[in-house]
Amino acid sequence: MIEITGLTKRYGDFYALNDLHLTLGDGVVFGFVGANGAGKSTTFSILATLLSPTSGDALINGKSVVREPAAVRKEIGYMPDFFGVYDQLKVDEYLDFYGASYNLKASERKKLIPELLALVNLTDKRYEYVDLLSRGMKQRLCLARALIHDPNVLILDEPASGLDPRARVEMRDIIHRLKDLGKTVLISSHILPELAEMCDEIGVIDNGTLIAHGNVAQIQAELQGDAHIFVELSYGLEEARAFFERNPLVSAMFVDHAAMQLQFSFSGTKVEQTELLREAMLADLAITSFTEQKKDLEDVFMAITKGADLA
Repeated sequence: MIEITGLTKRYGDFYALNDLHLTLGDGVVFGFVGANGAGKSTTFSILATLLSPTSGDALINGKSVVREPAAVRKEIGYMPDFFGVYDQLKVDEYLDFYGASYNLKASERKKLIPELLALVNLTDKRYEYVDLLSRGMKQRLCLARALIHDPNVLILDEPASGLDPRARVEMRDIIHRLKDLGKTVLISSHILPELAEMCDEIGVIDNGTLIAHGNVAQIQAELQGDAHIFVELSYGLEEARAFFERNPLVSAMFVDHAAMQLQFSFSGTKVEQTELLREAMLADLAITSFTEQKKDLEDVFMAITKGADLA
């Protein structure tokens, strides 16, 4: 379990992270989404004990990142957004080196390395030199490295960054397998739809502040804002316009005469939307279609972070 309480990182008057509170249960895949500079990497660096918070604390399986950093490091596997690999080492030598760094016996490493390579789909690259691997293969090798000591918690900072579509799918499948193994996985990204495919829960961070947390459906509902309604009619466009404009929950009306269509924002609930349609039908409006256009996750994210640069 991960318990974050009041976590804050300040540089002078600038808050890179501001009073973060978050609790994650065991075996959860959690996605942390935000624009570049929003506070994702700062949070992950603190959880990985690479950066000290200004205030607050985080407990990973009951161990404090502030008071017990050495104990925390045994509980976590950390994969940074920018990672290094050693040239002139083969894949199995690379993992063997890190296994030895965690004081794993040679017999343990000999058994473990093939299992890890199978998990990350690199079995056929075992005797290849690391520097000759593609970026996607290096990403998966570094994930295997983070797993070498069998941690309960994985912290993956932008694990799909720079990957082609096929490599992204492979990374997603590996993360699903890690969940099946009971691992708690934290993933950061600035691409909300990417996380939606992998995660049980998502947190949205903006300017160092957590502004939403829940499953994908909850996040979309919470950040959706007003409904955008499309109404098509066979005739009586102006009559319909006048009818809908009388409703106090309707705003931002747009009329498309050529398409015989009205478009407007509706701030009411689903029940009130249903009642609006019922009243329109009772008013004998010639409605042929009444639909709500759903914003996709990217639109929702752009709106809630005020169009922050995602590049």
